[in-house]
Amino acid sequence: MPFLTALVLGGFVAYMAGWYFGAIEGNMALLLFMAVCVTGVYWIAEKFWFQPHRRKAAADFEIAQSQREASLAAKGVTGDNVNVAQTKERLLAQPWWLDWTAGLFPVILAVFLLRSFAYEPFKIPSGSMIPSLLIGDLILVNKYEWGLRMPVLNKKITQGTPVQRGEVMVFRYPPKPSVDYIKRVVGLPGDTVSYIDKKLSVNGKEIDHTPLPDFLDESTMQYYQQFQEQLGTHTHRILIDANRPAGIPVLEDFPQSESCRYSIEGVTCKVPAGHYFVMGDNRDNSADSRFWGFVPDDHIVGKAVAVWLNLGDLKRIGRIE
Repeated sequence: MPFLTALVLGGFVAYMAGWYFGAIEGNMALLLFMAVCVTGVYWIAEKFWFQPHRRKAAADFEIAQSQREASLAAKGVTGDNVNVAQTKERLLAQPWWLDWTAGLFPVILAVFLLRSFAYEPFKIPSGSMIPSLLIGDLILVNKYEWGLRMPVLNKKITQGTPVQRGEVMVFRYPPKPSVDYIKRVVGLPGDTVSYIDKKLSVNGKEIDHTPLPDFLDESTMQYYQQFQEQLGTHTHRILIDANRPAGIPVLEDFPQSESCRYSIEGVTCKVPAGHYFVMGDNRDNSADSRFWGFVPDDHIVGKAVAVWLNLGDLKRIGRIE
């Protein structure tokens, strides 16, 4: 068992190293599920086999030692040098290979359940959601508000509340589902979304936006036009780069691309049933539904609700707009 356990732990370490260095595409949900299963088997084996056998060995030793001491006393021999307490402690001690498996099971199970059904942490890797979310923001994603989903399979098991325009969604990137993206929901199933001459309209109604002072993006050290925009009941800020052209190039032939019309002024899309149209708040620096298409419902990870830490700016902590 020690050798087998070493192989199993080595496999997990190799997987994590390969993921970290980019040799393989990691899947945290799958990794945690496998860890729960493996450590759970060891925990059951420990509870119903290994631990009872260690206790029996300690009890047998204590009985045997008592008999030995009685036998020696009958012969007039005293002063047995055996340390009974220390020997029992050694016999009852959990070996390393159980300590690193069964011993970790409750912690791994708690993390798995919390991450799968309550909140999952994410780190913002790019500037597509500036100014709402900055590079390096550590955010919490609500996993239950839009409906609970089966871990790994991501199949919805409860309905939850409907997704609303203006909410910030974390989802599996449709062209590459192993990668998670974060954008703002602009169009719901059945909506017609237009982004023409850098002005957003939903179902023929132009979305209100109010000019704000220009925003300095410290990641690029450039100033951008800043506006306050309202989608549904959600108010947030967006950035516009006046030097970028309004036209949207079609980068790839995505599923249901026939639902979109492109021109030098922009793009208009009819959102299919069971899909969402998403955009970044940094409108001219975001690869989003304008370029690669719609987000299917079964790709949703959860709703981004708060920044819980940014090591470079603690004032960033708070609710996401």
